[in-house]
Amino acid sequence: MDTASTVVRRSTVEYAPDLLLDLVRPAEAEHPLPAIVWVHGGGWRLQDRTACPDLVQHFAGHGYVMVSIDYRLAPETCHPGQLFDVRRAVRWLRANAADHGIDPDRIGVWGSSAGGHLAALTGVHSGATRLPGEEPATVDSSVQAVVDGYGPADLPGLVDLSTERAPGEDHSPEASLLGGAIRDRPDAARSASPALQVAPGAPPFLVMHGLGDNLVPFTQSVALYDALVAHGNDAILYLIEGFGHGFFNPGHVLELGPDQTLDQGHLERDPQAPASTRAVTDFGRALTERYPSASFAAVEAFFSHTLKPGTRTP
Repeated sequence: MDTASTVVRRSTVEYAPDLLLDLVRPAEAEHPLPAIVWVHGGGWRLQDRTACPDLVQHFAGHGYVMVSIDYRLAPETCHPGQLFDVRRAVRWLRANAADHGIDPDRIGVWGSSAGGHLAALTGVHSGATRLPGEEPATVDSSVQAVVDGYGPADLPGLVDLSTERAPGEDHSPEASLLGGAIRDRPDAARSASPALQVAPGAPPFLVMHGLGDNLVPFTQSVALYDALVAHGNDAILYLIEGFGHGFFNPGHVLELGPDQTLDQGHLERDPQAPASTRAVTDFGRALTERYPSASFAAVEAFFSHTLKPGTRTP
């Protein structure tokens, strides 16, 4: 399906069996544009590609092809199936770039919660031609920029292995993802932990997390940032005062279902909330000086610098 307006053109495409992606792109682009892949949240168990920000505002209207993807859900599909799906979507976009006005050398990934986790995993494995168990491919799976919103990054760090098993461990979202509780699946938990899979050569990362998050501790994002920097990668971290979980989503997106009210819509409502920031490069420091508070404008500035050649530092 392909529909057009004077502002954007929208398409829905099957990129793999029973998996769809939505594309939103400027209607009148004179040259190929960078693409940003949105990866939805929902604890790996819920939601689909429609659980996303307003992709016209964020950021097709700024000259990007925005893409929101489905991926297979847990517990029917366990890790690394979801990661394979994100990588498959990236390959599909690269292979079909000419048909959709995409520059195949400029693809970023952005996610919320479980989607942030998958975006981060996609980034840290960006240089891998083929992961263990992954289907052979002739197209590159790399991404050139990552924005991770409050995703789990160190799954073993979510449980205290020195204590007795907590009542909810066997039924947690992580247990669904791994096919068993974290303490029972240590190898899978490490494999599914972006902070524990980091190596040199990762693309630039922007990581945002609310200090009031009571679902995924903000220390998870600190662990990811520290691991990226320790391996010589470019990373920027925002820790936002008064923010909880789910703030990238608009108010109508209920990431964990109708019984779970998260902090959706908060970033749109409060782009000036106090935040502490960390950065190691000149660009990162310039970005956090220009945007001391977390905001969609800061996210777009990050993507502009990493995906649009010749963009000036903020």
